[in-house]
This record gives sequence, structure tokens and C-alpha cells, in this order.
Amino acid sequence: MWTLQSVRDVESRTGEAMTSQPSPSHQTAAEPHEPPTAAPETSLAEPTEQVSAAVDAGAREVTVSFDSKSVGRSAIRVLLLVAVFLLGLWLYSVTSHFLFLLMLAWLFAIALEPGIRWFIRRGRSRGTGALIMGGGAILVGLALAATFGELFFTQIAQFVQSVPSLTASIIDWINGTFDTSFNASQIASSLSLSPSQMASYAASLSGGVFGVIESLSAVTFDLVTVLVFGFYFASDSPNFFRTIASWMPQRSQLVFLNVTEIAIAKTGGYVASKIILAALSSFFHGILFLAIGVPYWLPFALFVGITAQFVPLVGTYIGIALPVLATVFDAPWKAVVIIVFAAIYQQIETYVFTPRVSRKTMDVNQAIALGAVFVGAAIWGPLGALIGIPIAAAGVAILQTYQTRYDLAPEVADAPDLSGGKSVTA
Repeated sequence: MWTLQSVRDVESRTGEAMTSQPSPSHQTAAEPHEPPTAAPETSLAEPTEQVSAAVDAGAREVTVSFDSKSVGRSAIRVLLLVAVFLLGLWLYSVTSHFLFLLMLAWLFAIALEPGIRWFIRRGRSRGTGALIMGGGAILVGLALAATFGELFFTQIAQFVQSVPSLTASIIDWINGTFDTSFNASQIASSLSLSPSQMASYAASLSGGVFGVIESLSAVTFDLVTVLVFGFYFASDSPNFFRTIASWMPQRSQLVFLNVTEIAIAKTGGYVASKIILAALSSFFHGILFLAIGVPYWLPFALFVGITAQFVPLVGTYIGIALPVLATVFDAPWKAVVIIVFAAIYQQIETYVFTPRVSRKTMDVNQAIALGAVFVGAAIWGPLGALIGIPIAAAGVAILQTYQTRYDLAPEVADAPDLSGGKSVTA
């Protein structure tokens, strides 16, 4: 078996044999000329390969031993982590509804923030500003409920009862236009839109706003929860965030408080501006619907205003879909008027109302806002679709606080876009 020492011995003997041979210049004349005898070739490849193989074989001989105490401690740690994870999932499933109510309360407080800051700048305390703004919002809500609540729920009940006939009219129009043979009754049954089901839904709404509140005591409890925690967040949020900051290292406390302050200010202005724009849209569309005799004009107007502001890109078209469908089969000219008015109002809102209402607030990219709507709807249903954008706005505000932006390179800034050949500006 070749070893490293034997290889070195072979190399040394080979060198000595080569140096001991006489050179041709030192040969005597008496000696016959004989060609030099070549030294025997010694191949080092074979022993070298064997040495490498031996080293590799030795490197692969690894002995692993386990300490029974270490294995036991590791197993206990893994089991504890799994138990904590399962306990967290259980706690979330139990408290998920309450956490959702806390989120609504936080959004309510965020919407009051611009007004509260206005009172603080004029020498009022935060608690006084929260009381005035929150109390004013509740009084306005109660006044609207007392004035339009009965009409609103009555029209909602009438609209729900008319859904089967509206569905039948749409299917009849599709069959007549495209020469199809859809069965209206089967489709209504598969969609749970039969007249008996709609009548049961309408009966629960016919009592008006106070009747609904009485029949849904859980909703009343949820509403009280949102208002109580909303007032707390609005009046004592600085102390709340300072308490959270006290759990952090001192080098992180100032950063945390700055981020929360900026995020609350920007998000509050954004939410407040969306509420104002939704109210303006509902007001003007409601006047139009009432003037031209659109049935169920009040819930339709509120639907248009809310969807236009909290569903980006397509919110306006989704909002006018219901009043258009409610009028197009009986009075097509009303549907045309609604579409034309919505297109004109959208331009007025974009260039007149929005710059004045939202000039001091942040903006959210439409793609992010649309994604927030779908994610919120997937998690919390229709209400989640409305609160998805404010939550996304809070995240964008935090990112904008400490993000780094760079000027565009000249070749990028001067590159024409694909729409009209204009330069891209930073």
C-alpha cells in the first residue's frame, strides 16, 4: 500500500539515479561508444491516485453520536413551539371578530383625526376635540337615520322583492337578443332568488332602521363596541402608542412614534376625504334619481357614492349598474341619462372636487387600492372591501415615511411612453 512517505522515497531514489549517470562529455576514447541507458521510468500517477483515494476515504469516515439529553431537550422545545402555534391559532379563531371590531374602531378614530387636530391647533385638548367630532358624527348619523332611515329600509325591502322580476326581465332580454333559451325560474332558484326567499328577506327589513336594530341585538353590541373603542383611540392614542413604545429599546422608540404619527395623519386625511367625496357623490346622484323618477333612489344613491370612492377604477360603473338595470327595461331613456350624468360627474369630481378636498392628503396607487379591495372582501366580506383601502393607505403611509426615492436617469426620463409619445416625468 502506497503511503506519502513511500512516494517521497521513490522520488528521491529516482533523482539520485539520474544524477549518478555520466554525461557524454566525460566518456573516455577507449571506451566504445554506447548510447546512454535511459533511467527506468517511475510512474507517480498510480501512487498519487491511491493516496488521494485514501484521503477521500478517510474524510468520508464520519462518526455521529447523539447525546440523549440534547435530543430530549430539542424535542421538548419543538413540542412547545408547536403548542404555542396551535394556541395562537385557537386564540385568533376565538377573538377574530373582536379584532375586526377593533380595526373598525381604529378606522373610526382615524376618520376623526383631521377634525381633532383642527381643534388642537386652536387650543383645545385632544379629549375635547374627540368628543366634539365623535359626538357630531353620531348626531349626524342619528339625524340621517331619523330622516331617511324609514324610507331607506322601505326602498331596500321593495328592491329585494323586485329582484326576481328584474332577473326574469334580464333573462328574457338575453333570450330575445341572442336567441338563447335560458330558463328564468331555474336560474333564480339556483341563485336563491325565488319570490318566497326574497319576501322573507324583505320582511326582516320592513320594520325600518329601529326594527332592524331591535331584531339584531348582536349588531347593536358590535356598534357599541366600535364606538367605545373608537372614542378611546381618538382621545388617548398618543398615550397608547407611548405605552407600546415603552416596550421597545430607546433607539427604536422615536422611530416608532414618528412612524405612527405620520401614518395616522396621512391615513386620517385620506379616509376623511373619501367620506366627503362619497357624501357629495351620493347627494348629487340622489337628486338626479329623484328628479327623473328612478325607483329606490335613496339606496341607489348611497350605493353609487360608496362604490365610486372605495372601489377604484370600476367603482363608478359598478355603482350605476343597479339603477341602470332597474330602469332600462321600463324607461330606457332614464338609463341613458344615468350613464351620461355619471360620466360627466366623474370628470367634475376628478378636476374640481378631488383637488380641493384631497389637496393635503396622501394618494394610493390604484393597483394597490384595487388589490386591497379584493383582499379585504376575501377576508371580511363586503364590509372588508370598504375598509381594505384605508388599511392599505396606512401601510403606504408607513412606507412613504422612510422610503428612499431617486431621480430618473436622463435616458429614462426622456423616453417616450407607449400611449402618446410624451416623455416620462419623475
